[in-house]
Amino acid sequence: MSATVHKLEPATESFSDKIRRLQEEAQGHALNHARAFEHAIAELEVLAAEIADGGDAYPVGVRETARRLGQELGGARLNVRSILDRR
Repeated sequence: MSATVHKLEPATESFSDKIRRLQEEAQGHALNHARAFEHAIAELEVLAAEIADGGDAYPVGVRETARRLGQELGGARLNVRSILDRR
């Protein structure tokens, strides 16, 4: 097992400033991830609508599941968007 030696350099940033900066960075990444989640819900909502309206090409159970899920996804997307808009 080897050990890595870290040189202690004079801090150009206080510990509390570094924590604050890292927290802000993490929150920024989390916001981007949440927006990607909202976008994925919207894409799935479109896919569900296509399948629900796909006619006899899709099995009845699949169409029905897509129809019900599409309705739920619409509400979920609006909920996520309203939460993100409050930021």
